[in-house]
Amino acid sequence: MDTYHEPVLGTEAMGYLDPKDGGLHLDGTVGGGSHTRLILEACHDCRVLAVDRDPEAIAHARAALARYAPRVRFLRCRFDDAPLDAEARDAGLEGAILDLGVSSHQLESEARGFTFRKGVALDMRMDDSAGLDAAQFLAEASEERLAEVFRDFGEEPRARRLAREIVKRRATEALKTSDDLVAALAVTLGKAPTAQDKARIFQAVRIAVNEELEALERGLPAIREVMNDGAVMVVISYHSLEDRVVKNAFREWSRTCVCPPQFPLCTCRGRPLGETLTRKPVRPTDAEVQRNPRARSARLRAWRRAA
Repeated sequence: MDTYHEPVLGTEAMGYLDPKDGGLHLDGTVGGGSHTRLILEACHDCRVLAVDRDPEAIAHARAALARYAPRVRFLRCRFDDAPLDAEARDAGLEGAILDLGVSSHQLESEARGFTFRKGVALDMRMDDSAGLDAAQFLAEASEERLAEVFRDFGEEPRARRLAREIVKRRATEALKTSDDLVAALAVTLGKAPTAQDKARIFQAVRIAVNEELEALERGLPAIREVMNDGAVMVVISYHSLEDRVVKNAFREWSRTCVCPPQFPLCTCRGRPLGETLTRKPVRPTDAEVQRNPRARSARLRAWRRAA
């Protein structure tokens, strides 16, 4: 099965969203269009604002969802900018879904530079027309910034040593391909890196290049603000850092009081903004992981805005 079309945790996501007729839903990471398709199939006249920063994803989703054309509108931007859309502000959202991370299609395309297969140029941008690519990031980031990225986004215990090795190498020749980054990692580890070693480091660079955590931290409250009463937000993450951002946001929004503990009286909103629907993250079944290996690390959380 082509995993570009396989919606991760699709049944579970639709169970929480429960799309109703007449409303506008946001798919903030439309990818191949699979979650949008499930939303449109679940209701007769609901609509979807389908957002992605990747122009290839928009083109693919537009073709895949052609039969639903009157009910889906595509917007090329990051999901944290989607709440600026006039229709989203005016009509409000009846539901929102974010399927974070990188698609199988992007990983498999050597031209996009996400993979650590041999000889692939380092790019890793979701939108390949904007911002620094991975090669430029590795050439320009300070040693401190590189170490922070490898430690925080890649959970690499030798983060400082790897950052130092990259700075040393780029002084004589820029790191331009996957081979260059893997070679720096091999020297750092003192052995040939495993596929898991390489995946963690390439993931860390990708997260930094695309500012993925910053977009998530801005996007969650921005989307919440244009959700109608009773609307549900579903987020599917693939990395512990992403999941932590989502968990903490949903937890804070569900609290009655967010004043510091030392305050004698409540001076904040004094009411919850909504309720968390998932006490623990929902994980894929073994059967789904067999069908779609990309789902293996997926974690779904859901939150409902107060009525």
